[in-house]
Amino acid sequence: MKLFWALSRTPHGLLDMCTPIFAALLWLGGFPPIHVAVIGSITTFAGYTAVYALNDLVDFRVDREKAAAGGLAEAGGDIDGVIVRHPMAQGLLTFREGLAWAIFWFAVALLGAFKLNPVCAAIFLGGCAFEAAYCWLWRVSPYRTLVSGAVKTSGSMAAVFAVDPHPSPAFVVALFFAIFLWEIGGQNIPNDLTDLEEDRRMQARTIPVHFGVERAVTLAVAAAALALVLNVVVFQLSPLPHAGVLALPALAAGCFLLAWPGLRLSAAKDRAAAMNLFTRASYLPPALLGVVLLGLMAS
Repeated sequence: MKLFWALSRTPHGLLDMCTPIFAALLWLGGFPPIHVAVIGSITTFAGYTAVYALNDLVDFRVDREKAAAGGLAEAGGDIDGVIVRHPMAQGLLTFREGLAWAIFWFAVALLGAFKLNPVCAAIFLGGCAFEAAYCWLWRVSPYRTLVSGAVKTSGSMAAVFAVDPHPSPAFVVALFFAIFLWEIGGQNIPNDLTDLEEDRRMQARTIPVHFGVERAVTLAVAAAALALVLNVVVFQLSPLPHAGVLALPALAAGCFLLAWPGLRLSAAKDRAAAMNLFTRASYLPPALLGVVLLGLMAS
């Protein structure tokens, strides 16, 4: 089973799964009915498990090229490789096994999303399509990072519509861009910086390869800073009791997990600093969820 969890990058996925839970609770300002919570939790787990596996399925040939060139053996050290990186490409799982795993969780997620709200199912399908497009654009365009940002927002968008069919447009927009910019500045660009040499050898079209390290770091730090500002805005738009006060510990968490490692990357501009930002930023969703839960328990 560890190989299947590795295929879906479950250690990292569990951190990402905090984002839709955070979004739903923040907009609802309280806990949803028990049946919504149960179905939503199962759907969230299934959706993230399916989408991460989809990434390896679409990238199977590219990952095998990397494995043949020794790239997967050289990589590592980040949260995505806690178990093993790309088990199908390394021959530890067959493509058929990976496909069956992804289809099972895709079906569970789609059924759960439709049960919660047909809009959630449409968002999930759109997220899957964007994830496939993101993989296909690896050697085509550096602007695929924008597609990655849209994928990461899909879970939270669906979560908000799962608890409220008619959420505030202002809240939805602010939440979308807060997560979108966190993904670009704290996840996607730093991750591409750690893979810079391999991506150059493989003729990939990533932000660091296309624009250079200096501009890539500037873009990452700027996106991370804007994400912090929008996180405060999202809290201000929430009906959660004392949301304005809770924005302060949320901002503090963002400064510790996003801004500080971002400044270190800006100074060092090396692989270690990029990996540090990626890893630290991965813990921002559970930190924000913790702030919301504390607020709910205190109210």
